[in-house]
Amino acid sequence: MAIITSYFAGETYGLLGPQAAATIITKQTPFDCIVVTITNEDHKRHVKKALYDYFGSQKPVIGFSYLSGREDLFHLAGELKAEGATTLLAGPQADVDFAGETGCKKFPHRFQGVAGHFSFALHGPAEQIIALLNKNSLTELQDIPGVLYHDQNRDLIQNSKNRWDAHYFIDINWNTLYRIKNAGLVPIRITAAQVLQQIGCPWAAARQPVAIDYPAFMANATGKRVSLKLKGCGFCDVATDKGAVAVLGAEAVINQIAALPETADSRKIPFELINENPMPGLPRLLEQVRQQGLKLSQINLTLRADWLLKNQNHLQTTLETDRNMDIRIVLSSIGFESFNNTILHNLNKGLTVETNLAAIGLIRRMKTAFPDELGYLRNEGGNHGFIHPTPWDTVQTETGLGQVIDKHGLAADILPEHSTPLIIQHASGLGEWIRTIETRESVRFTRYGSIIAWWDDPVSIIHP
Repeated sequence: MAIITSYFAGETYGLLGPQAAATIITKQTPFDCIVVTITNEDHKRHVKKALYDYFGSQKPVIGFSYLSGREDLFHLAGELKAEGATTLLAGPQADVDFAGETGCKKFPHRFQGVAGHFSFALHGPAEQIIALLNKNSLTELQDIPGVLYHDQNRDLIQNSKNRWDAHYFIDINWNTLYRIKNAGLVPIRITAAQVLQQIGCPWAAARQPVAIDYPAFMANATGKRVSLKLKGCGFCDVATDKGAVAVLGAEAVINQIAALPETADSRKIPFELINENPMPGLPRLLEQVRQQGLKLSQINLTLRADWLLKNQNHLQTTLETDRNMDIRIVLSSIGFESFNNTILHNLNKGLTVETNLAAIGLIRRMKTAFPDELGYLRNEGGNHGFIHPTPWDTVQTETGLGQVIDKHGLAADILPEHSTPLIIQHASGLGEWIRTIETRESVRFTRYGSIIAWWDDPVSIIHP
């Protein structure tokens, strides 16, 4: 078996999801499994040749995960399926991408889903596939947890998924990652990995009421809003899944760290600690690492500005411990997203510009006090969230944004080299916002695969 995942050319990182799935499949089923990274630069002909050479005379069984909405990978799956392969969609968004956008049967312009490209989909923990791969047939899907498929009547069947089981994250094999080179598979030696500590995001654990402005460019948009109840940030395409918060025990986390590859000086390679709110437990984790005799090099954190502020005492304790253990903590991605309160509100970030600036002040002070132990700059691996442009940009918001950036010197150390335009996936909270506007105003926005193109002028729908 092979698992295909989206990748960036020249990178050498490992994603936990595909690597864990490959490890589970190899250990728990008769199948050997590798992870194959596909970049935008890889030619489809070379990809298919490499895969078919890998499978040889055996029927290909190919999973697709973490595709980032890439239509080329959806179409690749469809071609492989048409040529006789069993193709399955897994990972984040597998269920909604397989089934299609809300209301897609009634509105043909909406994303119709990718069920035609895949034999079936698997939503939830990877270990659910063990029972299927241990069968003699890959078509007996009725009793497999988390599976989505079409029955003989073309009706969509979705089986309930299982809960996460930390047992399967104890020992991940990070030596199964490959890239395409000269139409063949070449192993990647990873230099950064991921360790799972907490599944889910507390901000996405409960629905919050929010009234979101119409796009500023629409005629008569002033004062018009869409009232919704959203889980998490409006642009998050996995907020529903991330709301199911679960914490792994200390033993499972330590075992993951112990299984990581090592650097030349016998330290564990840098890793992202997957936990949306890691600070409260980080000092305790470092003490457990010390007790186990593990040598770390760097821990990368992705977190919110408000949670960082609330836990500044834990941050200081962590950095003091790092000084003794020769470890660096890198704030690799803080979700500032904007420095305009209107835009932050419409993104349902749950924080303000003042909160973002206070967090930046804290980071700068800590960097002065702990220059070797704390990293957050671009050249230290920092790539902080800055979403621009958005549908709510006006002359006023642009002017105000520029003033904040200049006054607080954000371009020097906080802003990324390039901002990220707002991407609205069909299953995100803002996807529902767009669909509500379409219904109210009798318009339709263009879809590019699973992405809703808010930047294109909406087209009026002429009713008979």
